[in-house]
Amino acid sequence: MTQIQDKPNYRVALSTLTTLFFMWGFITCMNDILIPHLKELFQLSYFQAMLVQFAFFGAYFVGSVAYFLISYLYGDPINKIGYKGGIIIGLVISALGCVLFYPAETMAIYSMFLLALFTLGLGFTLLQISANPYVAILGGPEGASSRLNMAQAFNSLGTTIAPVLGGYFVFEFFADGGEITAEATKIPYLIFGLLFVLVAVLVWFVRLPKFEAEEIAGGKLGALAFPQLRGGVMGIFFYVGAEVAIGSLIISFIGQPEIMGVGEHVGKNYLALYWGGAMIGRFLGAISLNDKLKGARKTVYMVVAAMLVFLLIYSIVDLTFAQVATFLLFILLNFGAFAIGRSKAARTLLVFALVNIVLLLATVWGTASWAMWTLLAVGLFNSIMWSNIFTLAITGLGPHTSQGASLLVMGILGGALIPLLQGWMADTIGLKPSFIIPAICYAYIAAYGLYCSRKLGVAKKSEPVGGGH
Repeated sequence: MTQIQDKPNYRVALSTLTTLFFMWGFITCMNDILIPHLKELFQLSYFQAMLVQFAFFGAYFVGSVAYFLISYLYGDPINKIGYKGGIIIGLVISALGCVLFYPAETMAIYSMFLLALFTLGLGFTLLQISANPYVAILGGPEGASSRLNMAQAFNSLGTTIAPVLGGYFVFEFFADGGEITAEATKIPYLIFGLLFVLVAVLVWFVRLPKFEAEEIAGGKLGALAFPQLRGGVMGIFFYVGAEVAIGSLIISFIGQPEIMGVGEHVGKNYLALYWGGAMIGRFLGAISLNDKLKGARKTVYMVVAAMLVFLLIYSIVDLTFAQVATFLLFILLNFGAFAIGRSKAARTLLVFALVNIVLLLATVWGTASWAMWTLLAVGLFNSIMWSNIFTLAITGLGPHTSQGASLLVMGILGGALIPLLQGWMADTIGLKPSFIIPAICYAYIAAYGLYCSRKLGVAKKSEPVGGGH
C-alpha cells in the first residue's frame, strides 16, 4: 500500500516531471536522427547502423534485469533511496551518457558512440522505474490516469519536435557546409547533458511526496504465474521493437528514389509526422475513455482535439499544407478504429494492431508517396498500445502488480533487437520488403488483444499506467 507522509501542493512537482517526460521523449527520438547521420559518417550497413538502437534499448534490458535481481535478493532499491533519489540518479547517469558523446565525436569512433548511448539508456531505465509512480501519486488516485495521460502527451510532443529541431542541428546548423561530420552532434548532446543536470538540481529542490512501494513477502516470482503478464511482456517487446524500427528507418525509406527521393533535411519533417501521430492518438484516446463525455459531445471534443494537435504539428514541421493534407485521411481512419474498439482495452488493441498490419503491407507493396503515407500512419495506431498492453498485463495481479510492472519494463528489449533484425533484412532483401518484420510484430499484438478479450473478459476502459518508452 502506498504510504504518503506529506501532502504539499504538487503543481510545481507535476510541472517538473512533465518537463522530464518531454526531455525523455526528445532524446529517445534523437536516435532516429543519429542513425542516418552515423550511417553516412562511418559508411555503415543498415545492420551496423541499427546498433544505435541495440545499444540504447539493450541498456533498458540490462538495467531492468539488474534492478529486478537486486530487488529480488536485497529488497527494492527505490524504497531505500526514494523515488526522488532514483530520478536524480537517473538524470545524472543520463547526463553522463550525453557528455560521452564529446570523446566519441573527438575520436570519431563508432563504438564510443554506442557506449554513450548505452550509458544514456541506463539512465533512462532508472527514470522509467522512478518517474512513472511519482506522476501517479502527485494528487488523488482518481486523477492518476489524467496525469499519466498528460505526461504521455508531453512525451509525444518531445518525440515530435526532436526530428525537426534535432535534425536541423545535426544535418544543417552544425554540419560543415552540408557535409556530415562527427562535430555535428558534439554541441547538441553537451547541451542535452547540461539540461539533465539542471533538471536534477530542480528535482532536488522541489518538494515531492515520500512513499514506499508495495513489496511481496518471501521473494516469490508470483507475477509470472499470470498468463496475461507473460503475454504482456512479449507484447511490450514487439510493440516497442516495431515502433522503434519503423522510426529508425523512415528517413532512409522516404529518401529512396522510388519513394520520395528527398534528403535528410526534408525527411526529418515527415519523421515528425510519424511521432506526432502518436500524440494525436493519445489525446483522442484520453477523450474517448472519459466517462463524463457522452455521444455527440465526446465526438466534438475528439474532432477539436485532433485538429488542434494536427495544427500544432503542422506549425512545427517545415512542410506546406498540401504536403501534409493526406495525413488527415488517416486521422479519420483513426477515428473509425476508436469507434470499432468501443473504448475497451483488448478490443481497441486488436483493432489498432490489425490496422497497422494492413498499413505495413500497403507500404511493402505500394510505391511513391502512397507507400510513405501508409508507413507514417502507423504512428497514429501505435498511440494506445503501450498503455493498453500494460493495463491488460497487470489486470488481476493484485499484490504482484509492482513486480509485474518491473517485468514489463524488460520487454523494452524489443527496441534493441527488432530494429537490428530489420536492419539485417534491409541489407539482405531490401529496405522496403524489410517492413514485413514490424508487420509480424503487430500480428502478435493482435493475437494478444484477442486472447485478452476472450480470456480476461476485460470490458473496462483502458487506462495508461506508464509514461511511454
